[in-house]
Amino acid sequence: MSQTTSPGVPASSDAPTQGSKPRKPFYRDLAFQVLVGVALGVLVGALVPSVAQHLQFLGDIFIHLIQMVVGIIIFCTVTHGIASVRDLGKVGRIAVRSLVYFEVITTIALVIGLVVVNVLEPGSGMHIDPSTLHTDPSTAAPAKSEGFDDFLVGLVPTSAVQAFAESSILQILVFSVLFACGLASVGEKAKPVLDAVGTVQQALFWIIRKVMRIAPFAAFGAIGFTVSEYGLGTLLSLGRLVGVFYLIVVLFFLLVLWPVSRYAGFSLLKLLRYFRAELVLVLGTSSSESVFPQLTAKLNKLGVDEPVVGLVLPTAYSFNHDGTCLYFAAVSVFLGQATGADLSLTAQLGLLLVLLLTSKGGAGVSGSAIAVLALTLSSTHTIPVSSIALVLGVHSILSAAFVFTNIAGNCVATLVVAKWEKAIDRDQLRTELDSGYRTAA
Repeated sequence: MSQTTSPGVPASSDAPTQGSKPRKPFYRDLAFQVLVGVALGVLVGALVPSVAQHLQFLGDIFIHLIQMVVGIIIFCTVTHGIASVRDLGKVGRIAVRSLVYFEVITTIALVIGLVVVNVLEPGSGMHIDPSTLHTDPSTAAPAKSEGFDDFLVGLVPTSAVQAFAESSILQILVFSVLFACGLASVGEKAKPVLDAVGTVQQALFWIIRKVMRIAPFAAFGAIGFTVSEYGLGTLLSLGRLVGVFYLIVVLFFLLVLWPVSRYAGFSLLKLLRYFRAELVLVLGTSSSESVFPQLTAKLNKLGVDEPVVGLVLPTAYSFNHDGTCLYFAAVSVFLGQATGADLSLTAQLGLLLVLLLTSKGGAGVSGSAIAVLALTLSSTHTIPVSSIALVLGVHSILSAAFVFTNIAGNCVATLVVAKWEKAIDRDQLRTELDSGYRTAA
């Protein structure tokens, strides 16, 4: 199968062919550097909290630098991918298949989370009175519940410029798809515009390569601030919830992502190794947006056709929140158990239906899950919203795991849809995964 090479794949990041160059020393590997940054952040946060409290700016600067270009990268990726195909029927088919896959997998994730947290009951016996909790105004205030019609209206930006300014991924995606379809209808006259879009995409990936050099410092600052703010003792006090949630994540990988990967014809372990730098990075920053450009480039390098990557990955960022669904299910029931709320079968089925809606369309930015969780709890009218204060101390630990799961799930989803579309170079996929991703020396 012919493979369209993405103009956004950085040439200098191409992995060398086997035997052409030796592997770089381990200490130059980005994943190792980020891990060192995380470890140092924990030490500084625990031993010198007065210093670590002023380190959050490192993580904030890094995430802002990524957010600065991620909207334009989504636009360029989607526009170039769809307009290059000029087959709008294929675009529609990819979109439908993607959404069906997302809905099935996220529903399974919610069910797994609800079942495990009900069996292990990490919040039972706590007998917390929500009125005694100190809450932040952002979590205590009643969240506004949106209906499905409001959700649909919110998909369409009133201004394309506003969509980019607010980094609204769904609105950017809608505008990009419409713009790409318009270019495809123009035909050959659109070639200069497509060439310009490809050039812009290359420039943006150059920026990303430079920004990634400060990723270890960003992880150091983010983790250091978290530990200094809440303390190791506070984080460990809710260890049972953390342990149960991490078990749920492991079960999701074993029961869902591993069989799906086998079905799609690739090794999940090799895929995780290939994206190790991005996965380690999100453990430190808890932001999935921080790795979107790198995922785009690497998925193209794995042999996935550009139109599939350009449409599936941005859509997955809004609709395929596997890890976030695990988080919502586990934490919601935990808070209900801790506060003695009604957790009957009927109540939990209602919670499941609410989560199926509120888990869609959320931003991939650190902290957004708290806002969506507040919306979810206010919609149930059974679990007090103020109880969210119980999990604030361990939210960073939980978010690291669910963002990690989101990224892995989105990569798997892209490869599955590529298999259905016969839009993947199997030989290239096998070669890349076997050799592992290596940056140029």
